[in-house]
Amino acid sequence: MTTSPFDAPILITMGEPSGIGPEVALAAFRALDGRIGARPLKLVGDESLFAAHRHALIATRARVKAVPGAPDPANAPAVLEAIEIAAAACRTGDAAAMVTAPIHKAVLVESGFPYPGHTEFLGALTGAKRAVMMLASDKLRVVPMTVHMPLARVPGAITIDAIVETGEILLEALERDFGIASPRVAVAGLNPHAGEEGVLGEEDLTIIAPAVATLVKRAHRVRGPLSADTLFHEEARLTYDAAITMYHDQGLIPIKTLSFWDGVNVTLGLPIVRTSPDHGTALDIAGTGKADARSMIAAIKMAAAMADARARV
Repeated sequence: MTTSPFDAPILITMGEPSGIGPEVALAAFRALDGRIGARPLKLVGDESLFAAHRHALIATRARVKAVPGAPDPANAPAVLEAIEIAAAACRTGDAAAMVTAPIHKAVLVESGFPYPGHTEFLGALTGAKRAVMMLASDKLRVVPMTVHMPLARVPGAITIDAIVETGEILLEALERDFGIASPRVAVAGLNPHAGEEGVLGEEDLTIIAPAVATLVKRAHRVRGPLSADTLFHEEARLTYDAAITMYHDQGLIPIKTLSFWDGVNVTLGLPIVRTSPDHGTALDIAGTGKADARSMIAAIKMAAAMADARARV
């Protein structure tokens, strides 16, 4: 049953049941009183984890046995089913967006899961050509070109085409989902000082600069390669709406320093809206009552804002 695009629900998946995912999902649900604006919130997962809110539950058929701090590959079918249910509802229009609690990648891989994380799995579920991870807050938006990859493999994974494609996905999302009429993107170099004109590495000259030039020729407001060590201070951040970095830590260290408790993971390039808290399963504090729901609340608010922006198009 479909509903209006302006009051369709936001779905929150349970994530790893032995981590803090169910806790922060419940805490955020309660903090927001079960809705965000005109949109109701729905929990997706095992009914035993969300028993107090069965009226707002979409239950998985697969069940879990959750022991705090002790993830079990036997729970993988339910974890993945929750994601699949939410993605399918978003694709049909029965839901406006999905917000995913953190999953435990190593345990899923042990169960036979063939993807490195949520981003790639959702790309496959939705048939997206390229799924792009963005970390976002009110202080910074950053897209790492490579994510869960050993640092030694990063230079070989960066190509002109990949940067151009990622840049265009990011620019489209900034305009469509974040309401920025003429978005500006800064592109970090790979090497120290963006290669120092080739003295400290050739990749900035031979790969990143030509990719930026291609985007500029397509009438996009893109600059780079820029030295990453001066890209994230306050004055520099005023000159762009989002930054593309070349590897995981180059982008995630700045945003987690600036916005540790309210950063949001956003998947761009999908036909649906998906956000997630910018933290992991925190197995060490699961079940202790110490989990902080601020990033989950921020993820729900951002998902709703993005869904509203798409509904207006």
